Amino acid sequence: MSKIQSEGVVLAKNSAKNVPFLLIALIFFIFIGIAFCPAFNENVAHSIAALTGGADSETSAQAQTIFEILQYNRSIHILAMLLLGFGFLMCFVRGHGFSSITATLLAVSVSIPVYMLFKSFIGEESALSIEAFLFAEFCAASLLITIGAPLGRLKMDQYLLLGVLFVPIYFFNEWLVLESGYFEGFLDTGGSVLIHAFGAYFGLGVITGTYNKFKNGNPCDNDSTSNQFCLLGSLILWVFWPSFTSAIAAPDRIVLTAINTIFALCGATIATYIFSKLIRGHIDVEDIANAALAGGVAIGSTCDLGNPGMSMLIGIAAGALSTCGFSIIAPKVQNLIKGTDTCGVHNLHGMPGLLGGLSAIIITGNVGIQLFGIVTTVVIAFVGGKIAGIIIGLLGTKSALYSDADEFEELEYTKIHAVNSNAAHTKKAKKTS
Repeated sequence: MSKIQSEGVVLAKNSAKNVPFLLIALIFFIFIGIAFCPAFNENVAHSIAALTGGADSETSAQAQTIFEILQYNRSIHILAMLLLGFGFLMCFVRGHGFSSITATLLAVSVSIPVYMLFKSFIGEESALSIEAFLFAEFCAASLLITIGAPLGRLKMDQYLLLGVLFVPIYFFNEWLVLESGYFEGFLDTGGSVLIHAFGAYFGLGVITGTYNKFKNGNPCDNDSTSNQFCLLGSLILWVFWPSFTSAIAAPDRIVLTAINTIFALCGATIATYIFSKLIRGHIDVEDIANAALAGGVAIGSTCDLGNPGMSMLIGIAAGALSTCGFSIIAPKVQNLIKGTDTCGVHNLHGMPGLLGGLSAIIITGNVGIQLFGIVTTVVIAFVGGKIAGIIIGLLGTKSALYSDADEFEELEYTKIHAVNSNAAHTKKAKKTS
């Protein structure tokens, strides 16, 4: 057996089916499906009662349906952000595109039903309300931010388990800050803190202390093709971001929210271009693909209450901060937490998210509550991420870092066949000569 074939066998063994874990996961999600059946019957009963309760009830039900359909349209835009935007954005790692997109699909598929189950049985909303679905999408977005930190260094089973562990911690923090009453007056309409910063610092918690564990593995590389996919994801996120920030905004503030979001994104894009050239001396793809989105992150807290001028200034500050993060601050954070943030989620979502939360003080003037909510969210996220990182570490480590080879078997067989064919061709050519 050749050396390449031996390596292929090792990879095959390392990627063997984890049967007990997969069966437990299957049973778990079957139970989740069963748990939703009573909620569906209850929702249908309420709908029938509303439609048969007289003309006024029918008119009210129809008006509510129209409003929910408009929210549904924005929810589909958010799904496009989650699957297409985040999926392609994380394809910047060369040779890891299949794994990045599969992890994205798993994260969304796990977080939405698990979150809605919590919302249904613990919260007050119906399991089938469009608002519960939108909040579930927010949870999925935060989880995708989290997996960007260890991206390329986790096995696919670990992404699945990470999603299950993430949702209850995220749900608890959301309830604590928004519904418990302890943070009355905290402003974060579009989730700068509760979605973006939470996901980023949860991700940093997951990767703390892992640098020495992976430092001798394969490097995280990119190339022209992977960078173009990354830029495509960035453009998709840029286009649909107004739907994200306006998803739960009051109807009379949706247009203002959309305009504020666009102005913030414009400001961040311009600032990214300027600071990328000032700091690096050239335009860097990593900056353009990521820091240009920082305005959308930072404007979340004040998206429905600010004005376009203020929004653009917040966007400029966020773009500058994020660019400095990717170019200057990232190595210092890596040394501090002894872990490598693959996608730079701290630079795109962590620091701009905190900036957005702090900028809300300008509008509310409520310094204490705003700071208290931010600090609480960061602490819960980081500690929760640290605990989740320890648990998912029990499933072992990925054998081929930043590579699809150990997850997608046909790719390894193709590689082995190609190498063996080239070797045979070279050998034959030598004999002929």
